Amino acid sequence: MGGRGSHRPDCRSVDFWLLRSCLSDYRSIDSLGQVKSATLVLIFILLAVNAGVVQAVNPIRLVRQPLSNGEAIKLNEQAQEQMKKDDLTGAARTIQLAMQKDPTLWLTYFTRARLLVRERKYELATIDCNWVLHKYPKFIEAALLRAWANACLGRYADALKELDHVVRIRPPVDSYARALRDRAWFLATCPDASFRNGAQAVQDGKIACKLTNWNDESAIETLAVAYAEVGDFDSAVRYAQQALAIKGVTPTGSKKIQRHLESFQQHKPIRL
Repeated sequence: MGGRGSHRPDCRSVDFWLLRSCLSDYRSIDSLGQVKSATLVLIFILLAVNAGVVQAVNPIRLVRQPLSNGEAIKLNEQAQEQMKKDDLTGAARTIQLAMQKDPTLWLTYFTRARLLVRERKYELATIDCNWVLHKYPKFIEAALLRAWANACLGRYADALKELDHVVRIRPPVDSYARALRDRAWFLATCPDASFRNGAQAVQDGKIACKLTNWNDESAIETLAVAYAEVGDFDSAVRYAQQALAIKGVTPTGSKKIQRHLESFQQHKPIRL
């Protein structure tokens, strides 16, 4: 879950109309951690459209549809690129422009939530995630981001309940891998010892690495953090070094993994 700024870019397309490729029974969890059944209303348009339906990934790129605001979508993509370069001020300006172009576009709220998490404005991030999940209850990425924000706010029970729920419903493989990775990070790093479970974190981390073909530095780093939690610092060091060797690691991500590697070498676990 940690270090979202370091996630490896993975641009795919997302079906603008309710992300129908996700799963049929995702139920969102409100800010108090209560499960709410989501009623899915499919929107049919009169224009003939053959929409590509694929999985939601991070960062998000929408399939442009008739009636959608192309300018706002382009601005969202620009904001995502700015965040990858750690230009948070520029991203904030771009997101504001996207809001002006189309204040109803769900993607803009999710992009803003990601920015707010980077700025450590976690409460505001949960509000935007709630808005997205109210409109599109299937959007797993917003649920995972909300769980991370709640964890940072000290709402550990809410965060874990959401993570457990997403893992339990088995979303498509990319989202499932991220859910396992995020739960592993939480279970290994939570400041409240009553929520930590190193053995489960190692198990989740291993599966996440396998699902991403051992080619995602964030998943491998998470496994390293999980091993540190159970006291196996030799494995923690080995996997941290493996994460650093992944092609395409961002400078910010590399620095974070290096800091963790130094902690492992000193036999110190990581805390959220």
